[in-house]
Amino acid sequence: MKRLIQFIFPVFLACSLGVCLPKVLSAQNTKDSAGNYLLNPSDLLRIEVFQEPDLIREVRVAQDGSIVLPLIGKIYVGGKSVFDAESLITELYNRDYLVNPQINVTITEYALRRVNVIGQVNKPGIVIFPPEEEMVLLEAISLAGGFNRLADKGKVTLTRTLPNGKSETFSIDTRKLISGDQSMTWDLQKDDVIFVPERVF
Repeated sequence: MKRLIQFIFPVFLACSLGVCLPKVLSAQNTKDSAGNYLLNPSDLLRIEVFQEPDLIREVRVAQDGSIVLPLIGKIYVGGKSVFDAESLITELYNRDYLVNPQINVTITEYALRRVNVIGQVNKPGIVIFPPEEEMVLLEAISLAGGFNRLADKGKVTLTRTLPNGKSETFSIDTRKLISGDQSMTWDLQKDDVIFVPERVF
């Protein structure tokens, strides 16, 4: 019910601003095919080993997707589900150190994911993703107050930093999205920058 409310409210807000949202599709690299959350850099994890209190740790996922645990050292959990991380840690402890270890991984703090919406919107600035949720282009614009009266809805740009450090900019005609074109909803990624230019009269 909580997730349903979280989804319905932005849609209601968007429609009230004249920006009705198309169907939301899952963002890449946020959930796997089964809908499980995938661990991100800066997520804070609590690692518990049953009946081994000395091995309990709270660790933050590094930018390269790694964590460091007693005995087994550095391992890579970025991009894995909690279940897959538990399986990997279990395997490594079981290999050389413990007999049939029982591992529990809990996300105690999610990485802050945000995008920047600037230009001709009513509330330009940072928009935060809800934990475990995805966000699409029109939803971010609606949460930034929606387009103002000067906005050129046909020439919105989305700038994204790629894994190699380079940036890529896409030009988007949001009028098609507003009219219900669901061929591409523009799933957002952390640190995307959305720019809404001013119309030329």
